[in-house]
Amino acid sequence: MDEFYQKIEQVKKEHLYNPKLQQKYKCSKCKDTGFLCRINENGHEVFYRCECYAMNQARKIIKCSGISAEFQKKTFDNFITNGKYEQLTNAKTKAIQYVDNFYKIEHDKYNSIMFCGQVGAGKTHLGIAICGALMKEGIAITYMAYRNIITKLKQNIIDEEIYNRELNQYISARVLYIDDLLKGRLTEADINIMYEIINHRYMNNMPMIISTEKTPDELLKFDEAIGSRMIEMCRYNIIYLHGKELNYRLYHLS
Repeated sequence: MDEFYQKIEQVKKEHLYNPKLQQKYKCSKCKDTGFLCRINENGHEVFYRCECYAMNQARKIIKCSGISAEFQKKTFDNFITNGKYEQLTNAKTKAIQYVDNFYKIEHDKYNSIMFCGQVGAGKTHLGIAICGALMKEGIAITYMAYRNIITKLKQNIIDEEIYNRELNQYISARVLYIDDLLKGRLTEADINIMYEIINHRYMNNMPMIISTEKTPDELLKFDEAIGSRMIEMCRYNIIYLHGKELNYRLYHLS
């Protein structure tokens, strides 16, 4: 611990008054150390995480998530509806409202949002756009590409240490984005893993962003305990998109 404090002090002394080095910092507040210092009520120095730490961690998670750099550019601004489809316009509005209200609802029971239904309607686009907007506010997001992560977890299930370490990323994330929930062939192991994740987040009011081709009824059929928890958490933010005309991959909304 003493070594840690010495390192912080060294950085402060070496860089605080060096304009050339100041220009190289990504974060001018902590000088890229990831920590800030304040004096507590007893007159002692107390070190705490800089807000840039969560942002950097979030960027690392997104970078390693398997989402291409091009896809990370999906924003609200380039979610184009051309005013033709009311469902898509409403979905975009709901997504923006969710971001605007996030701090108010983060610790409430109904603090999550779900985009479900029609293939190719932009569900993942809106999910990524929410992630990007929240990250700009310093909120760390953990991205879970459902099919890839479930497969990885099942492969490690016999090694308790690795399994629990991997699972904990999704259980304990401040905000969890589950993309393409229930994609592919489903097994009993899928149910058990998802129950661990969803139930913990449900019991602790930890928000989720969910995209899935399943309807709310199909989520309940998959597993009533899991489906009902997700539906309850997303109660005021379930966006169900339906109709093949919404598949921009086929119709391009032109």
